[in-house]
Amino acid sequence: MDGERVKARLADIAAHADVSEATVSRVLNGKPGVAESTRQAVLTALDVLGYDRPSRLRRKSAGLVGLIVPELTNPIFPMFAQIIETALARLRFTPVLCTQTPGGVHEDEYVQMLLDRGVAGIIYVSGQHADTTTDPERYEKLRERGLPIVLVNGYHEGIDAPFISNDDVASMELALSHLVALGHKEIGLAIGPDRYVPVIRKITGFRNSMKSLLGRDDVEDLIEKTMFSVEGGDTAATRLIEKGCTAVVCGSDLMALGAIRAARRLGLEVPDDFSVVGYDDSPLIAFTDPPLTTIRQSVQAMSEAAVRALLDEIAGEPAPRAEYIFRPELVVRGSTGAARQRADRQRA
Repeated sequence: MDGERVKARLADIAAHADVSEATVSRVLNGKPGVAESTRQAVLTALDVLGYDRPSRLRRKSAGLVGLIVPELTNPIFPMFAQIIETALARLRFTPVLCTQTPGGVHEDEYVQMLLDRGVAGIIYVSGQHADTTTDPERYEKLRERGLPIVLVNGYHEGIDAPFISNDDVASMELALSHLVALGHKEIGLAIGPDRYVPVIRKITGFRNSMKSLLGRDDVEDLIEKTMFSVEGGDTAATRLIEKGCTAVVCGSDLMALGAIRAARRLGLEVPDDFSVVGYDDSPLIAFTDPPLTTIRQSVQAMSEAAVRALLDEIAGEPAPRAEYIFRPELVVRGSTGAARQRADRQRA
């Protein structure tokens, strides 16, 4: 009877991996002569079908996948984490969430911990790959040792991995087209440090759209670089309001909440006197006062694409080396309205 159960298990795994039972037996017994892609397909079939891997195979790949995110205070990162973890768990992979915090564990330390655990691959969301001042060698070394990785929201030329990104340039076109249609001409951009790839792209999109929509070349004074936080948005919006701006596009929803706070502190109503556009469409943002107009990242589609790309890599069927760009969506709510000549009214 035991022999029949083993035979049935081998047949199931072979059918799922599309290989012979003899090949499954060779993989499970650690025999040579099996291509790495075939070996990974058999191991993936084990995980998907719910069979335990032989102990000698567990350290190299026990179905663990590392997920590295910058922090959890910005609600967009828990969104990515939840969707990615759910997709991985559905396929019997166990996600290991690694959260970076200022002064805490560095990305490289997390990676070493994940390597020690024998992870099958790593997904990075807005990691060091998004910072133009960092050395991409850390990722190149991982690829040299054959570890599959996928990089979300950041890009670095030459890294042997698939990239998943939001279209930051298009997002600025969406936001500015909306504000210009409402009659705004003095529009500011509140953004984070410009060493990050998404920030650089948002600034490029802001410049391009201000020129194409309003014929404005003189926009550098309308770009405020600060921190991705409520306080950062408050500081940036205060400066932009003092410069006469009637609207602001923010680099995150948290910054947008800070911009609304600044406007109210200065005696302005949102959106009657000052319009605010956020970025991300984080959870609960629709329930703020006023509900926030924002740019929605395709978090669901991006997360699922990242998981699919990583599992293809693990299975030995690597995705084409390219950056996959996802189109954002403008969500119009109550924080934007028709432009009013606030500065002129105040002078009168």
